[in-house]
Amino acid sequence: MNLSDLFLYLGLAAVIFNVVVTMIIISKLSRRGVRINFIFLRLLFPKYVHQYKKMVTQETGKESPLYYLWLVSINLALVLCIVGLLIKFL
Repeated sequence: MNLSDLFLYLGLAAVIFNVVVTMIIISKLSRRGVRINFIFLRLLFPKYVHQYKKMVTQETGKESPLYYLWLVSINLALVLCIVGLLIKFL
């Protein structure tokens, strides 16, 4: 396994972690009475994540750690995959 594969696998792990965090956030929103459109979930999950952030901030006065986990994991996946592809093709 070379360095580019390592970055791509780490990026894939970050994507999987992001999907898990997204599912937890969607579950928590659903329990709070927010209707979730499961047909267009892939397109609407950023909206749902920000809606969750707003709800938790209004209730507790602090932002949820789940929001930061989601934000860091999606950005980390993007950076790792780009670096992996750049190493592979350059």
